[in-house]
Amino acid sequence: MHQGVVAMVRERQFLAVEDLIATPTESTVFKDGYRFFLGLDGVEDPHNLGAILRAADAAGVDGVLLPERRSAPVTATVAKTSAGASEHIRIAKVTNLVRSLEEMKKQNIWCIGLDSNGLQDYDQFDFRMDCVLVLGREGLGLHELTKKTCDYMLRIPMLGSVSSLNVSVAAAVVMYEMARQRRAGTGPVPGASAAAVNPAKPKKQKGLGS
Repeated sequence: MHQGVVAMVRERQFLAVEDLIATPTESTVFKDGYRFFLGLDGVEDPHNLGAILRAADAAGVDGVLLPERRSAPVTATVAKTSAGASEHIRIAKVTNLVRSLEEMKKQNIWCIGLDSNGLQDYDQFDFRMDCVLVLGREGLGLHELTKKTCDYMLRIPMLGSVSSLNVSVAAAVVMYEMARQRRAGTGPVPGASAAAVNPAKPKKQKGLGS
């Protein structure tokens, strides 16, 4: 549905992981000097990918790692779902996501995974550092090797009957917590997590699933 608009454009050129690592701190949206990246471990639905890119751009993410294989490509559907954000956000196409994460870790960029078996609630984590948030596949989550590569594993507590969030919704929830902390210049809100306040009575957590 072109709606009467036609444009001539050049073929998109994706970045390399080195380009993201070289992001100067003064070019970030926030003034705290920390860089925040997003890694996608096999998101295959183009609508999910488009929604994630839209949220990432809105939350001030500095770049996205996108695997070349077993991942939705940046198509017209992705561009439309992202409301144009896919044309603005910096995307690096990588052959091996784990290897790229290791490269980032060598540059003191912390690797944070989101998983139902994460050890800490996302709203109790201090994101004020150079880091990359890694999200997994729809329904299956992160690959085991990706989990082992992550320095931290976070979860989203689920309080209702549904056991998981759509991956694009989960991405937006966590990215906006990062944005909140960096705008405010403070870490997690004290007392935000009942599990953190009362660790003597652990409650089984449901988390990211799709």
